[in-house]
Amino acid sequence: MAGWAQMTDSPQRRPVIRAVSFDDAGAAIGRLLEIALPPTRAAETGASSKIADFLLAWWDGLDCGHFPILHLCNVDAIIAEDMLTIMAYLAQQSTVYADAWGYNDAMGVLWERYRAPA
Repeated sequence: MAGWAQMTDSPQRRPVIRAVSFDDAGAAIGRLLEIALPPTRAAETGASSKIADFLLAWWDGLDCGHFPILHLCNVDAIIAEDMLTIMAYLAQQSTVYADAWGYNDAMGVLWERYRAPA
């Protein structure tokens, strides 16, 4: 149990899994938005709604819903990597949202497409 006692002591900051820059996170958001918001609804893929779940849960999980972690297994690896890139960035920064990269309007469009009442 000595190991458990060490784990319950005051938290210590550990190095991040992978350092992610502001630009890397912004590029990942941009790529995800392109998939989630194709020009027409008919052009959406199976990943589009999963990406919307991820981005909208980050934007406002209370009002926009949650992101089932299993979605990471249900999208292409490159898409999951972009999601993990954003999560890694968020793990190293204080609270920040997609509008920090200029995506406020795109997030509004995403909400309209996937969450607005019919």
